[in-house]
Amino acid sequence: KYDLVVIGAGPGGYVGAIRAAQLGMKVACIDENPQLGGTCLRVGCIPSKALLDSSEKLHAAKKEFESHGIGLGGVSLTLDVMMERKRKIVDQLTKGVGFLFKKNKIKRFEGRGRIVAPGKVAVEGKDEAQIEASKILIATGSAPATIPGVELDGDRIGSSTEALSYPRVPEHLIVIGAGVIGLELGSVWSRLGSKVTVVEYLDRILPEMDADVAKQAHRLFKRQGLDIKLKSKVLGARVEGEKCTVELEGAAPLTADRVLVAVGRKPYTEGLGLEDVGIKVNEKGRVIVSESYETSVGGIYAIGDVIGGAMLAHKASDEGVACVEKMTGGLGHMNYDAVPSIVYTEPEVACVGKTEEQLKKAEIPYRKGSFSFKANGRALAMGHADGVVKILAHEETDRILGAHICGPRAGDLIAEVA
Repeated sequence: KYDLVVIGAGPGGYVGAIRAAQLGMKVACIDENPQLGGTCLRVGCIPSKALLDSSEKLHAAKKEFESHGIGLGGVSLTLDVMMERKRKIVDQLTKGVGFLFKKNKIKRFEGRGRIVAPGKVAVEGKDEAQIEASKILIATGSAPATIPGVELDGDRIGSSTEALSYPRVPEHLIVIGAGVIGLELGSVWSRLGSKVTVVEYLDRILPEMDADVAKQAHRLFKRQGLDIKLKSKVLGARVEGEKCTVELEGAAPLTADRVLVAVGRKPYTEGLGLEDVGIKVNEKGRVIVSESYETSVGGIYAIGDVIGGAMLAHKASDEGVACVEKMTGGLGHMNYDAVPSIVYTEPEVACVGKTEEQLKKAEIPYRKGSFSFKANGRALAMGHADGVVKILAHEETDRILGAHICGPRAGDLIAEVA
């Protein structure tokens, strides 16, 4: 018997579980993976950032060091060493979550959690158990989405999970989807030597971001060698011998060594038992919650990727804290206008608040200002002067409504505006 059982040990679940324990609750956490930390730590944010950083250093050594007066005899890639570095970082962080669970006396169950009734959860798997809890928190995250006609085979046609661990650099990689994941991993393999073709159904990249800044990013990515095909509808993708073929509407098919499907993510609620207990979801399969993150069934809560809003690890973490503080009579609060989003390409693309398109749609009066990094001393000294900062402010009060940056250290700079 527990005060709270958390299903899912990702950034929302483990942070929520730790905060609940700090507030005096007896807590259990269920996760089906031997490693704690969820998609973010195991096969998402962390390993992708490790590869982005490594590939960026390789690119700098090959293309930029000479202009700084640094000569190198020859630069080569040892992919196995790069992948081992990534693995060690992931291992260190997932073990760190396990240490925090022990420190805060959180009982960990390895297996799949299924809600069998309000206040009752069955664990199926290694640590089979029947758990009773006063409150249940769903934090099961999301899984890669796909599109009709494209069957993932877990190898040549795969999701971001496979693209983090290719055994060798593909000669040609096709990325379906020009969102955050597609552009980040496309950038990694491009810098490591792949020819990368990005196929996007819409007429622009980064559809969630401000159009002006996305346009600037598109120009810079194209200059780096990414072949980005917009307004291209994928009809199917299949493996043919040692190659993959991607069928396009109204255009010749594309052939490559590997295909990365990066068309977004969907809530991961399979086998959770939502229907059995009457938990309501919307048309996209996301769990519907109140302001206190409670579902349509009393005592059962949900946070993170399984509910509405941006699918971001730090957003889930803050929701985990806000949710359990509300459970215990506290003042848990989220300001969704202050949640930043970052694309860790080079240059980085970052935003917080509203886009210009959103302000126009909402008929909010605004003013905007833009400034190029080409006139910024620090950017010039770093040798990365491409990009722009765009700030949107309320026309009458000058309150900042949104900020959008494409340029060096954008992910750090956006915190100032947040």
